[in-house]
Amino acid sequence: MPHTNKSHIEFHVSAFVLGWLFPGLGHIALGQKRRGFLVMFGILFLVFFGVLVGGIDAVDHKHDGLWFIAQVWCGPVVIAIDLLNQKLIVPLPVSQRATLVGLSHANEIGTLFIAMAGLMNFVVLLDALQAKQNHDLERRCADNTGADS
Repeated sequence: MPHTNKSHIEFHVSAFVLGWLFPGLGHIALGQKRRGFLVMFGILFLVFFGVLVGGIDAVDHKHDGLWFIAQVWCGPVVIAIDLLNQKLIVPLPVSQRATLVGLSHANEIGTLFIAMAGLMNFVVLLDALQAKQNHDLERRCADNTGADS
């Protein structure tokens, strides 16, 4: 008699989209609040400090296109930073722009921080896409302690 695996993988496209719109929101919508807030803190921490270290031009879709592909997985937050860069920094003359941007390795480190945040959020989005709803750590711990008694 052949073995049939009846396990059904459920995909949560809405959690994927919410997680892209704002990091961590997909897991929060699935009821995994602790994981969602940890993801939100981690991703936004990397983005914030990437901009702080590398300057607002650490996100630049015109000059750093390959890096932007990784960064854009952070969602509209990174797109807004890129729009600010394109509207406020890029049009300035070189002499003024040099005082407002991160130079040399500082800019590269900021770009790397934001790209790492984007790639991390991509992995988190894949997790949210197939996560079990209302399956958070606190709930699992409570279920395990209740089963032991």
